[in-house]
Amino acid sequence: MSRTVVIHQPDFAPYLGFFQRFLHADLYVVLDHVQFVNGTSRSWTHRDKIKTAEGERWLTIGIRKPRLGTPINEVEMMPGTEWIERNLSLLHENYRKSHGWNEVFPVVEGLYSAQFDLLVDFNLHFLKGVMEMLDVQIPMVRSSLLQPSGSRNELLIGLLQKVEADRYLSGSGARGYMQPELFEAAGIEVVWQKFDHPVYRQPFGDFMPFLSILDLLLNCGIAESRDILRNCK
Repeated sequence: MSRTVVIHQPDFAPYLGFFQRFLHADLYVVLDHVQFVNGTSRSWTHRDKIKTAEGERWLTIGIRKPRLGTPINEVEMMPGTEWIERNLSLLHENYRKSHGWNEVFPVVEGLYSAQFDLLVDFNLHFLKGVMEMLDVQIPMVRSSLLQPSGSRNELLIGLLQKVEADRYLSGSGARGYMQPELFEAAGIEVVWQKFDHPVYRQPFGDFMPFLSILDLLLNCGIAESRDILRNCK
């Protein structure tokens, strides 16, 4: 029996395409043992963007500044609620008149209220809450529990072998370093995600793609968001 697997960092409230892959996979390997990245354009583990009247703004999780090289699963949350209040205030300011506000915001507020010591635990809690709204169901396993070794292609192949995968569903962003021939030699087929970002109702001017999934949910509501996700090409 074929087994298709997705491997990705446990990002915070990621964009629609992140969840679209789950509809075509049998397992999500949570890449939580790799280095936490901060201060670059690839820093998505503790933040994502929403759209405001002034343009893009970040929703950012409060974390204790980690030492260089700290793995994702060791990054600690910042105590207190100041960052939560700041995020919720930003959502209220820009989405309170949106179609899905009354339905979705109470759920999001509840997800923010859960207390965790580690970023990875908060993010997975948040991801599962979003997946429930989207009616996306997929089992998860953390890479840190699979005794991972190697880096890049070798790491991915090793993880895929440990979970007995024969197909790897990869996002297009990995094309720059992927070596499909190594996967083929290991008996694993590489499948590239096909995703054309849909256009949906959104305030503040021209449509802006690749925002946090919260933008879709708050603007469109749960039922419409589910339909949009499943109609992505």
